[in-house]
Amino acid sequence: MKATTTLLARKLHSFQYEKTREGFVEIVQQDPKCAMAYWGIAMSHYHGLWDNGDMNAGRSALRKAQEIAAATPSTTAREKSYIDALAEIYKEDAQDKVAHAQHFEQKMAEMQAAYWDDSEAAIFHALTLAITAPKTDKTFANQRRCGEILEPIFAKNPHHPGVAHYIIHCYDNPVLAERGLGAARLYAKIAPASAHANHMPSHIFTRVGSWDESISSNLRSAELASADEAASQTGEARDQHLHAMDYLEYAYLQSGRVKQAKAVVDEMNSLKPVAGISLTGGYGNAAIPVRYALERGDWQLASALEASGEGASLRDSSASQSQYWSNQIEVQRREVAAWLSEKSGKPPDAIAMMRSAAELEESMDKHAVTPGAVIPAREMLAELLAIHKQAQAALDEYQAVLRVAPNRFNALYGAASAAEEAGNAVLAHELWNKLNEVAVGDERPELVSARKKLAMFATPRNETTVRTSSEVK
Repeated sequence: MKATTTLLARKLHSFQYEKTREGFVEIVQQDPKCAMAYWGIAMSHYHGLWDNGDMNAGRSALRKAQEIAAATPSTTAREKSYIDALAEIYKEDAQDKVAHAQHFEQKMAEMQAAYWDDSEAAIFHALTLAITAPKTDKTFANQRRCGEILEPIFAKNPHHPGVAHYIIHCYDNPVLAERGLGAARLYAKIAPASAHANHMPSHIFTRVGSWDESISSNLRSAELASADEAASQTGEARDQHLHAMDYLEYAYLQSGRVKQAKAVVDEMNSLKPVAGISLTGGYGNAAIPVRYALERGDWQLASALEASGEGASLRDSSASQSQYWSNQIEVQRREVAAWLSEKSGKPPDAIAMMRSAAELEESMDKHAVTPGAVIPAREMLAELLAIHKQAQAALDEYQAVLRVAPNRFNALYGAASAAEEAGNAVLAHELWNKLNEVAVGDERPELVSARKKLAMFATPRNETTVRTSSEVK
């Protein structure tokens, strides 16, 4: 039984929720008085980072765990603490899910302190820190605390799936991403059969702009998730499939692989409908065709895409459910308003509105469900400035994008063009060269143009035009 529980814990740490739940149900059938088996079922329904679990089913399992724990003398104080902590998630009171998650984190912090020799308590506490990390906290305080907990455990036990997994989640931001590369390059080896474990490294690879590694991760993840769909009774496997495909689409486009990006769109469109798709898969399903059209500037294709609603009404209707997503919709509404002002012959209004969109977007870190904005608002601000011959200002904005999204194709190309227009030939050459390093083939005309620039470039010697390579990063 202990070996089975350990295996299930490993699956739980890799967010293989459906398979984890099936395993704990089998334990309940063998031992109906096992409170921790019901705790495991309840945990399998709590998807804190995805916000797509079955809360009613989880609450039912948690209550059963509480009943058994209270009636069974063999249930230990430590086990009761795990159950008590998770009970915060399933409380039915006037508080919202954010408050419940914060109370859960506090309980897990108490458990970590009380049971200092229980690495699982520490690992689950680290996860709760990732779950409760505010999207608007640009100091990434929770994520840093998460790393402080996990890094020593990782040094002692580098093959624990939860440690590698949660390090990736906690370092999935532009400030800490480099620290996550070790865990990212190991996690899939720890849990090679898990679609999510094969996908997760690409969160870090995306943050640092390592497109080939991201592609490799997501190809394997999509393959495993597709195979899992045959036995899946929920939408979980399809969620994982579409999630991997969205990250794959992003990496293909950033590396110039247009035909492969198109193949992802075609594959997605060929998938048979599956019930139970959550935000995780639904976001990918919506974003993939939009990325393919907009990243390449295919406006004819973009015009054929169907919108699901008007921007302001979507923003307002989502505010009651999530201020984060309401603000994300507002960013897009402002972007559209900016381009409408530009087309109406009001450049100052367009630039001001796009700048406000960029500032709002950058007040929040991205959600784990997405590899990144379809087009960053600041990248569009740079484009507007370039249109109006403000080359140096455009260059500054493009470089700001690259500091948050390294090796992003359109930002590299735009920055190189702006640098050339601003008379900074050395920096332009560096940026053309960087684009040539991170992208392949000749399917994107911008890359063909960049190579022609490199071929004819004569590096200037005028020291007033020299910039350091740090400006590229």
